Amino acid sequence: MNDIRRTILWVIFGFSMVLLWDKWQIHNGNKPLFFPSAQQSAPAASASVPAAAASSAAPAAGGVAAAPAAAGASAPVASLPRERVDVSTDVYKLSFDSEGGSLVKAELLQYPDPEDKTQPFTLLDNSHARVYLAQTGLIGGGFPNHKTVMHVVPGPRALADGQDQLAVRFESPDLGGVKLVKTYTLRRGAYDIAVQQEVINTGTAPVSPQLYFQLVRDGNKPAGGAAFTSTFTGAAVYTSDKKYQKADFADIKKNKEDIQKQASDGYIAMVQHYFASAWLLGDGISRELSMDGVDIGASVPDCCYRVSMITPLSDIAPGASKTVEARLYVGPEEEKKLELLTPGLELVKDYGHLTILAKPLYWLLDKLHGFIGNWGWSIMALVVLLKAAFFWLNAKAYASMAKMKAINPKITEMRERLKDKPQQMQQEMMRIYREEKVNPMGGCLPIVIQIPVFIALYTVLSSSVEMSNAPWIGWIHDLSVKDPLYILPVVMTCTSLLQTWLNPTPPDPMQAKMMWIMPLVFSVMFFSFPAGLVLYWITNNVLSIAQQWLINKRLGVN
Repeated sequence: MNDIRRTILWVIFGFSMVLLWDKWQIHNGNKPLFFPSAQQSAPAASASVPAAAASSAAPAAGGVAAAPAAAGASAPVASLPRERVDVSTDVYKLSFDSEGGSLVKAELLQYPDPEDKTQPFTLLDNSHARVYLAQTGLIGGGFPNHKTVMHVVPGPRALADGQDQLAVRFESPDLGGVKLVKTYTLRRGAYDIAVQQEVINTGTAPVSPQLYFQLVRDGNKPAGGAAFTSTFTGAAVYTSDKKYQKADFADIKKNKEDIQKQASDGYIAMVQHYFASAWLLGDGISRELSMDGVDIGASVPDCCYRVSMITPLSDIAPGASKTVEARLYVGPEEEKKLELLTPGLELVKDYGHLTILAKPLYWLLDKLHGFIGNWGWSIMALVVLLKAAFFWLNAKAYASMAKMKAINPKITEMRERLKDKPQQMQQEMMRIYREEKVNPMGGCLPIVIQIPVFIALYTVLSSSVEMSNAPWIGWIHDLSVKDPLYILPVVMTCTSLLQTWLNPTPPDPMQAKMMWIMPLVFSVMFFSFPAGLVLYWITNNVLSIAQQWLINKRLGVN
């Protein structure tokens, strides 16, 4: 039974680590670390509606009218020169393209690039290396869209001291009897951009265009991720009926995405580790939602994927206009700020199936940070509180382990004496357990109960952008990246080995060797873990060691 108990404990430990290291990543839409499948070539998918058909708003499969493909819906107007408009605020450096008035680059000035700390993090981009764009336009009759070159209205391009907002305005030429005026308004300290789109009927007959919003990006993983910790990258939509619905690029490529197609509220988004972009439209406005692949003719591998939102505009009489207000979010997944923008937007910070546990843990961690002011010490304080909450449960488990360690000499002697009589050995072992009042399974249940809580805490720490560029002490300047000196992983390995020494040694020699080898094997991945996660495991280990040592001493176990 001692062997069975030890085996079960290792299975539990291994199961939790596999969830953290491999299965959890598969659930989040990533490739498995173990036995990865061969990467398929990724030819760019065709747009769901040919460019010629898009202008007439032909419905795509499933009844959703597709926006124009990212290339070639209408030829640029030759009389207007295409130009790039660079705009800066206290949090942004943005680049707009006068072709469609699209946002084609977004640098987040308060977040450093993970590979070059001297440069700001680039979320949106349109370069030879990557594609990630935010676009809008009209469909339904040869109207202005994101391929139409627009006139850039002159104005300030930087947010001046004492100024709270800055506007960038684009005006399209008359196409199909319609003119589109697009105005972006940026606010100080804000990552949500107000986008006003005024549709003017310049013709002699009523028009009924449809306005689309789309996010287009390549399917490549963001740079800077740790070897053993990756998170979901893909598209998402939210509606009040079906809540948060996400699809990775592999599912979109295979048309396996399962999302609500018609809604009157919600948003569309592109999500990656720490950051997201989203088009937000007011409630009560009818919209059609879709995800698909589009061929934009880019040289970037695995390009491109699109999440779209299309809303019909009621008849606009000649000389009249209709204005649609929306917001474009491009920024970090800061849970508290996202909650204030629109219902459900905080879910782009994806905790998966453990959301019910992860959200309270994040709330508590945030409260501790508000009091302590340092994320590293806040992580340690949170682990202390969790260990206190599970103190008596852990005490029972450690007491059971201590008793098992105390009777190990008896078990070892008995196994050697009866090694040729397995049936009698089992009977004698059960007799010893009864006489010593030891339950060989007593240490298992408390550990099993705590596994979901600590996995949820792991996901909180690995998905919280607040850890990015957050210092702890001394050499740890960023809790979101690995320890540059590998001091924390070494300490983690030492604490794991000390825990092993405190636990009862299995009588079986092979199991005893595995008991020492397994912590070393699992410690390897901690050398690539973000420092904040390693700090969490060290704190948990140290507290566990302290409690186990005190219980062993109280029971007289060496």
